[in-house]
Order: sequence, then structure tokens, then C-alpha cells
Amino acid sequence: MSVTRPAAVVVLAAGEGTRMKSKTPKVLHEICGRSLVGHVVSAARALDPQELVVVVGHAREQVEKHVTDAFEGVRTAYQAEQNGTGHAVRTGLSELGSVPDGVVVVVCGDTPLLSAGTLAALVETHEADRNAVTVLSAEVPDATGYGRIVRDGANGAVTAIVEHKDASDAQRAVREINSGVFAFDGRLLADALGKVRTDNSQGEEYLTDVLGILREAGHRVGASVAGDHREILGINNRVQLAEARRLLNERLLVAAMLAGVTVVDPASVQVDVSVSFEPDAVVHPNTQLSGSTSVGAGAEVGPNSRLHDTCVGADARVDNTVADGAVVGEGASVGPFAYLRPGTRLGVRSKAGTYVELKNASVGEGSKVPHLSYVGDATIGDFTNIGAASVFVNYDGERKHHTTVGSHCRTGSDNMFVAPVTVGDGVYTAAGSVITKDVPPGSLAVARGQQRNIEGWVARKRPGSAAARAAEAAGGGSANDV
Repeated sequence: MSVTRPAAVVVLAAGEGTRMKSKTPKVLHEICGRSLVGHVVSAARALDPQELVVVVGHAREQVEKHVTDAFEGVRTAYQAEQNGTGHAVRTGLSELGSVPDGVVVVVCGDTPLLSAGTLAALVETHEADRNAVTVLSAEVPDATGYGRIVRDGANGAVTAIVEHKDASDAQRAVREINSGVFAFDGRLLADALGKVRTDNSQGEEYLTDVLGILREAGHRVGASVAGDHREILGINNRVQLAEARRLLNERLLVAAMLAGVTVVDPASVQVDVSVSFEPDAVVHPNTQLSGSTSVGAGAEVGPNSRLHDTCVGADARVDNTVADGAVVGEGASVGPFAYLRPGTRLGVRSKAGTYVELKNASVGEGSKVPHLSYVGDATIGDFTNIGAASVFVNYDGERKHHTTVGSHCRTGSDNMFVAPVTVGDGVYTAAGSVITKDVPPGSLAVARGQQRNIEGWVARKRPGSAAARAAEAAGGGSANDV
């Protein structure tokens, strides 16, 4: 949809949100990997406005830092006292330094489901109908508690917004409600804001009063109806926060499935807005994907997996796994019950198997860490097999040290690699070895004590026990054996 570039978008994010009952400012609560105000700013930026101003108030420093860190080029305006929505918009416009010449869009910072397409449709309707102000409205199943949109039956223009408590029975039957999102003619808005009065029960400047001022001056007031009434939902408590999260998550999964991703059980899968998929990826039940996680073509993730900032290559398999800041190579296999910590890099067709933990470790192409092992601060070459129950001993109590294992190595079970140490290419190590010295390429490393059998020990030390009786029956010697 092509619309004129707005002169400005003003995001109202100054309120405290006491019903959230939280130390975190309401607009900084997150759903699907982005703050409430972040969702709104992201939708607004899609309009490519000349200016984008976020009006802050409660927890000013936190909100300002969050917005400016997350979005380049966004300005903030400080509303020291929350004297109403009209006052907040005046505060935002004053940050611009001059009266905007063009469309000004005003949005609420707690409406995370609002889409860029709906905002674009609002601006398009505003321009097409030559309105002084256009309100974004929605038709809802139950309008109880909402301000009703009252229209002129002849031309569809908005004649009033009537609050529920003030509405007549006929007006209460109307299901079209005010969202609190508007498109204004910038110059008319600035002039009307100067005429808003505070002689109301709250002693505040209401933005909705601008509509009446402009209509009385002979200007047209219109409305643009949102295609999905759920987009205008504002968040005031944790129940509404959870519902918005559910709806947005559903939207994200539907988009992924329509793009060729199989989501086996959408009800049990959670994703962030920043997660990406390629066609033919498969997401199994009870899986959470967050941050910059990406899932390649033909890859399968889950069930029972949680991946954050993790890249899963094409045709890889990640099963019952927790991963954070990891890269899983094409065709690699992970899990079940694996833990990939930050800095893990698994090569093409490599494996991190059952009860394996890796941290800051690079595993080469075709290499395997199949069972019950910890690999930390290490580099493993190509086509190497790490034996079961191996530990890369990387910490001396003060510093972390690095271990290097070459390509085409076969390390025995229950090995300890005490860093810093280098194991060359083509090396074999014996089971139960503690490797503390570098191993030259092509060597067999054996680092364990000589086995010694003390016959008759059980009969002497545990006489009459089940073990002693079993040993005697098996001809395992008596207490007199030396």
C-alpha cells in the first residue's frame, strides 16, 4: 500500500501502568522478544515518517535509553507531568521545534498488536477522504467500557466519540469503538491543541477534544476501521499481556507456516518476532525459539527445545536441547538432552549427543562428541571421535585455558584433557587417561596407573557377604588365598 510519508509519528509512552504491579515500566514489558513500545515503534517506522517522537514520563531514563538503544533516529520528549493525552501530544510536537506540515499520526505505546498495514490504511483513508482528523476504529464483539464512534448517517463522517458511561441505549448498541490512534493534519492539530480546555473531572487535556474543536470549525472528522479488532488491544495488566503474547505468537506462526514451515503443534511453540525460518524447516512441540535464532531449510528443531540466538543449518536435527549463542552446522545432529552454551560452533554433519555440554567450543566437520561429555574452551578438528564421559578440564581456579584436538583422532572413554594441551592429528588415547601433556600426531597416549588384582580380598574383608558367597561359588578364591 502506497501512502504519503507522514510528517511525524508521536508515540505516547509516558504512563506508569500501575495495574501491571511491576517495577518495570508498562511499555517496557516484553512479548515475543520485543517491548510493548518497541512493537509500536517498529510498526510506526514502517511508515517511514520524517520524524518519530516517543513521549516519555514515568521511568524516563529507562524508557529513553531503551528506545534510543533499540531504534536509530527516534527522538524522545519528556512529559514531566502526565496532564492528559492532549498535553502529551503537545509535548511531542514541541520536540520537533516547528509545526509539522503534513500528516501526524498519534499512537499509543501499549498496543503491541498494531500492524504497519493498519497504520498505512489509516493514513490512506485520511488522505483519500481529505479529513482533518481520522480516528482508527474497530468493530468489537463486546464494546462495553469503550468510547463509541458516532457517525453521520449521510456521509459516514464521525460526529462524536461518546464514552460508555455517557452513551444512550442506542449509542451503546454501536460496536464501533475508538482505539486512541489518530491521523491528523499537522497544522490543524497544533492549532486545536492550543484550544483544548481542562475543565473536566480529571483536570487534564484530552486529545479527543481536538475532534470536536475541528468539527465545530467546519473540518471533516473520519474513521478508518481496522480489519482485525484485536490489533487495537491495549495492555493494562498481566492477563492482557499474556493474551497479547498468545495472539502475536499465533500471528508469527501462521506467517511461518504460510511461508513453508511445518509447525507440528502451534499451541505449544513460542517464537520471537526476530526468529527466522527457511522453507521446509520443521518445529516440533514444546519448543521455544528466541532472539536472532534462525532455522535452515529442512532442519528439525524439538521437541522440548529452547534455542536463543542460535543458528541451525539446513537439514540439521536438534532434539531436546537448550542452546544459547550457538551455531549448528548443516546436517549436524544435537541431543537429545544436550546443552550448547555461547560460542559453540558445530561443523557440517558433526554431532553433540546425549548429555553433552559444549561451551566456547568448535567441533569440526564430521566430528562427534556422542555421550556424557563436557567440552569447554576447545577446538576439535575434522572427523574426530571423542569417547564417552570425557571432560575438557579448562579451568585452573583462576583462568580458563584452551584445548586443541586434531583431525581424525579417536579418544578413549573417560578421558580428561587438562588444558592447556594439544592433541595432534591422527592420535588415539587410551580409555581412562588423564592427558596433561601435548600428544604428537599419530601417537597412542596412555596416561593411567597399572592395574593390580588382589585375589581373595572379598573373602577376607567381607566374609559371609553375598559377594563373598558368589565369588566362592564361582571359584573366586578363599580367605586363605594370597
